[in-house]
Amino acid sequence: MNLSSSPARVVSLHLHPVEPGTQLQMIPEINVVAGKGILGEPRYFGKLSRKTGKPSRRQVSLIEREQIAEHAATLGLESIPPGVVRANVETEGIDLIQHLGKQIQIGDALLFLYEGRTPCGQMDAICAGLRGLMENNRQGVMAEIVRSGTIRQGDLITCRD
Repeated sequence: MNLSSSPARVVSLHLHPVEPGTQLQMIPEINVVAGKGILGEPRYFGKLSRKTGKPSRRQVSLIEREQIAEHAATLGLESIPPGVVRANVETEGIDLIQHLGKQIQIGDALLFLYEGRTPCGQMDAICAGLRGLMENNRQGVMAEIVRSGTIRQGDLITCRD
């Protein structure tokens, strides 16, 4: 993946719709709550794990715009618009997979990147072959909210080692 030399930042933010499978809503900022997820996110906020009964780790998803552009080029597409790959936070200037197991700060929120996203079948509805391209560390990451805060479009991302 070709990352820019500019600082890592948030490019766009998205909320899942109440109706599964419909278009995500692009918004200028999100409020995240430690241990719960994105306030107002109907799909994941405050969900409990079926296995443990504890709060679900699946609280926010992130992916790099550079990765999305690479997939679009491979598939012969001019682009894939923001929000279409169904991640809450789209970034640029950071290789998220390289930071698995670490914390990142965005705005005043602190997130722990714990695993790569699992691409769903809806990716092939965008373009045949996209789901396969999003395997093997080319699909973005899932994160838990460690410290509550507000994340805004344009916020810088700082890696905490």
